[in-house]
Amino acid sequence: MPAEIDTEVRDAIQRIALEMPCYGYRRITAELRLRSFNVNHKAVLRLMREDNLLCLRRKRAFLVTTDSRHAQPVYPNLARDMRLDSINQLWVSDITYIRLAHEFVYLAVIMDAFSRRVIGWALERYLDAALTLAALRMAVRAREVTPGLIHHSDRGVQYACADYIELLVASGIQISMSRTANPYDNA
Repeated sequence: MPAEIDTEVRDAIQRIALEMPCYGYRRITAELRLRSFNVNHKAVLRLMREDNLLCLRRKRAFLVTTDSRHAQPVYPNLARDMRLDSINQLWVSDITYIRLAHEFVYLAVIMDAFSRRVIGWALERYLDAALTLAALRMAVRAREVTPGLIHHSDRGVQYACADYIELLVASGIQISMSRTANPYDNA
């Protein structure tokens, strides 16, 4: 590319990069063509590298909290057709994350489906079974477990692990899990 054409293209690239800071070399190449510059995408990439104009990729906007690919037993969905008329019939649980300035923390919640009251929760920096176990222990201490109580969750490994299932069974709580890949069953 001749020096004066190179300077014109470089100037146009810099102007486009200032106008649209999230544009990468492909979009800038397309924009240059709209502005009547006949330029190759490889040349645009080279010039953007030389001028340090490559855009930074954004960090992931969300985290996956459910890993349902495990060898643990899975239980049927007992909660789908339930009609609730009092507390302690159905507890629902889920995990979410909270974005802080430089990291994520994870929140496990157990809620009584009838009263919509949170009866157990735990907040940790790590997403593991200890998080959900702490929330379940809080819920069992906070509420009297009545016969027929159902605990519903997704199929995540945190809810299907042996320690969590043992605590549910020892407390006399029936186990219910959502169907495979069905977000409508989610607590």
